Amino acid sequence: MLNIKAGSTSHSAYNLRSVYSDVEERHTLAVIVENEPGVLARVIGLFSGRGYNIESLTVAEIDHTGHMSRITLVTSGTPQVIEQIKAQLGRIVPVHEVHDLTVEGPTVERELALFKVRGEGDARVEALRLADIFRANVVDSTLESFVFEITGTPEKIDAFADLMRPLGLIELARTGVAALSRGPDSRV
Repeated sequence: MLNIKAGSTSHSAYNLRSVYSDVEERHTLAVIVENEPGVLARVIGLFSGRGYNIESLTVAEIDHTGHMSRITLVTSGTPQVIEQIKAQLGRIVPVHEVHDLTVEGPTVERELALFKVRGEGDARVEALRLADIFRANVVDSTLESFVFEITGTPEKIDAFADLMRPLGLIELARTGVAALSRGPDSRV
């Protein structure tokens, strides 16, 4: 039987169609790296040099004494492209671990966003009503605008943005996805 390594799962010759597919998939990768100058530039260079897109990128130090950082990135591609990205990331010297959270099991993904919405009258009231439904917090208010803070899945952030646009959305800032595997075990 032919086995092809794909994250922590293997694929048999009977289901190679899922590995060798032309369908683009969205994957969340967690990359553990040494916290040193130039590492992020090397990771980003890998993507830009090969024409891969990064949809979301977050970076933070996770171990102060060990000088380790976690890069969480969201990218899309065919299964072959995703496998190539993971393999190439693993070859970068300061990279210690590469995990494809999408294939390793259930995950929790969250994003923080700030929305500045200008509005008066009914539009202002509707923006406040929708913010309440989405559990967004008002973190700044003037007579002409609000700044809302919202946390949730990327899909929730997108839905809130779609509703705020016709009500006067004038500015939006997003942190990017932070993700962890579900359950008591640590995969990263």
